[in-house]
Amino acid sequence: MRGLLGGVSMIASLTAGEAMAEGAFDKTLTLDPARFAVVNVTVDGKPMVLRRYDAVYVGKPVAMASEQPARRMGPGGSPSGADTQTLADPLTYQKLSIFVPETASETSAIILNVNNGGWFASELQSDIEDGGAYRSDSDTDKAGAALAAGYVYVDIGSRGRGILAADGSLPGKAPAAVIDTKAAIRYLRLNDTALPGSAERIVITGTSGGGGLSSVVAASGNSPDYLRHLAEIGAAGVAEDGTSSLNDDVFAVIAYCPITDLGHADMAYEWLYSGIRTEENTADNRWGERAKAASAELAAAYPAYLDGLKLTRTDGTPLTSATMKAAITDEVRQEVERHVAAGGTIPARGEDFEITLRQRGGEKTLVLQNDWVTVENGAVTALDFDAFLGFVVKTSALKNVPAFDRSANTGNEGVDGENSLFGAPTQAYSNFSAFGWNNNEVKGDGSGPDDTGMDWAGYTSGAGAALAEQVRLINPMAYLRTEAKAAGYWYIRHGMIDRDTSFAVELSLAEAARMDSDVQSVDFRLPWMTPHSGDYDVRETYAWLAGVLDDAVDPAAR
Repeated sequence: MRGLLGGVSMIASLTAGEAMAEGAFDKTLTLDPARFAVVNVTVDGKPMVLRRYDAVYVGKPVAMASEQPARRMGPGGSPSGADTQTLADPLTYQKLSIFVPETASETSAIILNVNNGGWFASELQSDIEDGGAYRSDSDTDKAGAALAAGYVYVDIGSRGRGILAADGSLPGKAPAAVIDTKAAIRYLRLNDTALPGSAERIVITGTSGGGGLSSVVAASGNSPDYLRHLAEIGAAGVAEDGTSSLNDDVFAVIAYCPITDLGHADMAYEWLYSGIRTEENTADNRWGERAKAASAELAAAYPAYLDGLKLTRTDGTPLTSATMKAAITDEVRQEVERHVAAGGTIPARGEDFEITLRQRGGEKTLVLQNDWVTVENGAVTALDFDAFLGFVVKTSALKNVPAFDRSANTGNEGVDGENSLFGAPTQAYSNFSAFGWNNNEVKGDGSGPDDTGMDWAGYTSGAGAALAEQVRLINPMAYLRTEAKAAGYWYIRHGMIDRDTSFAVELSLAEAARMDSDVQSVDFRLPWMTPHSGDYDVRETYAWLAGVLDDAVDPAAR
């Protein structure tokens, strides 16, 4: 992999003539280009030979317990069914596989694929297998699209919530997934000259929690905030004195339905949905008086946060609590009109949509009345936003209140949200937002005023500063429009009927990225009648990627 494109970085900040210390584990992590396995596949019906390189990408991998909690799979992070699983490879969470097609050149892009659905840990799982058949004309085969284009394809395992270390601790707490992914990027940069592919053209991609992971990695390139954590696992380019000689920024990001900005996600969710919540459209019918009060409190807190972001739209219009719903409505309108322009039809008001959803185990067809949009001559002439939200939650019930920081408050018991991502390695979970913390009602769990004697503001400004840092280190909004090196190109998709996080969170991410001085373009859409999922528009995605790669090439290098 040989670098082609330059960029401002931590390295560039060193004064002229100042030496950069070699990473403490760089010699150990140097790849031998002669050690590979041959993988034979077909792409578009034609044979293709790949070289596969497998490596542990850190110098000090975390020792894992041989018996792990049940594997978590898919965007929702749902359990596999078993209580435990035997870990076949104890290094699987910090290992990668590099697939190099024979057509790859020194300037080829590198697709870095992450699989952390629900921010759970991801074992190394390969999208490419010996004897496999792949196609570039499929809307769901990203490996086929990448191989056909001559891109290098990289799958990585990474830590995340739900794993157990050999010493009994929980090593997947935030920001472990981000740290591991940055370490994998550094591994690719360290070995940039050994193989085809350019480490200056890394394109990170993931769905749901993996989309959130991809987004924060893309936003926080080269930030020194992560160096201490990278040193702990022996990442490439990190010297014994804590300085860095390698970068971890990426060229582009393809993020599907990213679950992110978790510290404010509950507020955004209730701000959007509290007005239409009912017992019937809330999961498990949990819509009692406590949930109503919590929803109202969370919704009321969001405008101050949103307004404080000081976001604008492409035309310069402020994106605030006063304009956000109109902005989301405009995104929905554009998607309806794109659907019609592409030959799709819209039933008249009072008539039915038929929506086919792909699910595990098959497809499901929903028949839902159109009570929210009117289209005449290809243009939307009326769109009722609240009715649209009601339509969305008929496809999938709303999450309970709170949606994310759900453990140990408002009657929610056990680890029921993203709470197991936070806290010390010895804690099963921790509340991670002001509401969740201040309303904690479980004595002895280490969270809340009942155990610490401090509210959220007091705790996180003192003894709990590490918890506040955990929340920040996995939030792209904390790094966009800062000195961090953001990816130049962003492709963000959040399905039109995806209720897993607020549309406001996704649109805010897109606009914050667009406003970052490092970012060249942002392609954001709410794809037609798409639920919480990813990799459903591969041909469109890889056409976009081919375009930005072409635009980014130095004319002198053509």
